[in-house]
Amino acid sequence: MAGPTDIAVDLSHALVAAPIPMGHWLVISPVVLCIGLGALLLLLRNRNEWHAAVAIPGLVLLVLIDAALLYRVISDGAVTMVMGRWLPPFGIAFTVDIFGALMALTAAVVALAASFYSLGEITVSGRRYGFFPFLMLLLAGVSGAFLTGDVFNLYVWFEVLLISSFGLLILGSEPEQIEGALKYAVLNLIATTLFLVSVGYLYAVFGTLNMADIAMKARAGDSTAPLMTLAGLFLLAFGMKAAAFPVNFWLPASYHTPRITVSAIFAGLLTKVGVYALIRVLVMLLPVERAGLGPLVTVVAIATMLVGVVGALGANDVRRMLGYIVISGIGTMLAGVALGNADGLSGAIFYALHSMVLMTALYLLAGQAARLGGSFSLSALGGLYRRSGWFAGISLVLFFAISGLPPFSGFWPKVVLVKAALATGAWGLAATILLAGFLTTIVFGRVFLLAYWRPAAAGGIAAEPIAWQAALPLLALSLLVVGFGLFPEGLLHLTQAAAAGLEQPSAYLRSVFPAAGGAQ
Repeated sequence: MAGPTDIAVDLSHALVAAPIPMGHWLVISPVVLCIGLGALLLLLRNRNEWHAAVAIPGLVLLVLIDAALLYRVISDGAVTMVMGRWLPPFGIAFTVDIFGALMALTAAVVALAASFYSLGEITVSGRRYGFFPFLMLLLAGVSGAFLTGDVFNLYVWFEVLLISSFGLLILGSEPEQIEGALKYAVLNLIATTLFLVSVGYLYAVFGTLNMADIAMKARAGDSTAPLMTLAGLFLLAFGMKAAAFPVNFWLPASYHTPRITVSAIFAGLLTKVGVYALIRVLVMLLPVERAGLGPLVTVVAIATMLVGVVGALGANDVRRMLGYIVISGIGTMLAGVALGNADGLSGAIFYALHSMVLMTALYLLAGQAARLGGSFSLSALGGLYRRSGWFAGISLVLFFAISGLPPFSGFWPKVVLVKAALATGAWGLAATILLAGFLTTIVFGRVFLLAYWRPAAAGGIAAEPIAWQAALPLLALSLLVVGFGLFPEGLLHLTQAAAAGLEQPSAYLRSVFPAAGGAQ
């Protein structure tokens, strides 16, 4: 029997009643744009000569949207938009703070630079295999992970970027790529399974997957569940995603196999999403458990830094060497997580942003060095300085930056991290950061001596001009590295604000639950 229909129902406790401000649509615009462009490029699969003309302006628009979103967050604080207008924690929330906005903007810049480089590397065959559609869907996953305010949604975006990364990894279907993709897939699927198990555990404990809701309930201290076990599961899952020791062996076994443009995108983005998720969950959602895991994270950070840089010292293939450098950088970021204080987190975020730009530039540099020298092997390379003086100069700038030498962008986050480690008595962590930087200097000093300064072998590859498709992104990324090294104050101020927002997420909580006030 039907009930009465004339009873007034108050939906204000379940639905967003007020009109959504136009500025809030910026929160989901990056994801919508990337998915829309990916779908459009799939529709144009028989017109792959149009793909670049669609994708590159789309990426320029993505950079502008992310820049506007960052400006909006800096001006007005964290912003939340809930899907279907259902009030949180029932509606799926997209919540962006300074940390997420910074990461999303840097990811867009990196992808734009790599897309320009791809114009000279990805052939008609590569476009037919779907390079640009896969790139846009990868960016949808990366942007969604940085902007979501829901833990299960974070898992979903991880799946989106993982599936699209498989397509990019096997672009060309060469045997070496298939082998690398198999190693990459197996380990990442294990990590994804652990992540899903952790999400289920989290929901069983808190009865919600909204990040702000979990943060408030965890800080209330009402749960009697073994949250340390939960935090350990997240540490393992995200550690595998980020290629932290001892679950890092998949990265140097796979990142050298795809096209150099794809390797650059992976090095700049994928492991950083794992670090972002680790910081977001352990620092903002489970701060007490993070403190308990601090000694373990310290050991992992030290081991990751040393394993990475020692592997780089022993590598002869430049691409494999850069894979180990990616791992070493992850250890530096984990050092900030281990410290857990404002300065440590600020240094970790600064280093993550620096690494996204710099590792992308280094892979693109390696691709151009191989084109000039005819090989990725240090044993075969030589004479690059004579073939292109300006290219050698840019290389030296990037080598100094990755070593953490002034006045480039890699210097300042290491200064912040070492200072924070010494202030808390973590002498071993500070010493390892300095030692890893010293060994990295040796790694790239060796590269410069062998590949650039050593004369080329007789009858080597003839010198050829560097195409603008390679020169433009290399110059742009190098300018960012130099600019943030010479003028670090603005970025340092933003990373400090991002770290403060993670330690004391009252603005984040108010954005999702306005009635929460300043509850912590």
